[in-house]
Amino acid sequence: GIVGITSTKNVSSSILNSLRKLEYRGYDSAGIATLERGLIKEVKCEGRVDALESNLSKKKLEGHVGIGHVRWATHGVPSTINAHPHSSDKVSVVHNGIIENSTILKKLLIKKGYVFKSQTDTEVITFLLTDFLKDYELVEAINKTLKALNGSFALGILFKKYNNIVV
Repeated sequence: GIVGITSTKNVSSSILNSLRKLEYRGYDSAGIATLERGLIKEVKCEGRVDALESNLSKKKLEGHVGIGHVRWATHGVPSTINAHPHSSDKVSVVHNGIIENSTILKKLLIKKGYVFKSQTDTEVITFLLTDFLKDYELVEAINKTLKALNGSFALGILFKKYNNIVV
C-alpha cells in the first residue's frame, strides 16, 4: 500500500494513520519519507506499522510533503534495507507492483556508477529517475522512466527540487 500527502503542516502522523488503514496490504515492512528543510528524510522498519511508529518516536520527521509504504516482499527479503521508500539525493520512491525488467535496468545503472543497497526493484526506479533528472526536466524525466519500466505497478514519488508536489 502506498500513500502520498502534501499539506501546510507536518504530514508524518497523517501518513502513519493512513498506513494503519493500508496495513492489510503488507506486513513485511513499512516506511515514510518527507521533505524537511530541503532534504529527503526517511524512517523505515521491518515489520508492522507499530514498529514504524516506534522508530518515528525516536526520529521526528517534520516535512509538509511525504510518502509512505507498507510492503509484501516480492523482490528481496523482508528487512529494513529492503523497506520502502528508497531514496537518492534527488528523489524518494514508494512502489507497488513488479518491474519485470529490473535486473537489466540494474546492470545498466551499475555501469553508470550507481551503488545499490537493497535487493528491490524499487531502488532501480529510484536510480533510473535520478539519472534521467540529470538531463531532463521533471515531466520528461518521469515519462522516460515510465517508458523504460516493464511490468504492472503504481508509484509515489517525492522530488527534492520540487518541494510541494507528490507524483
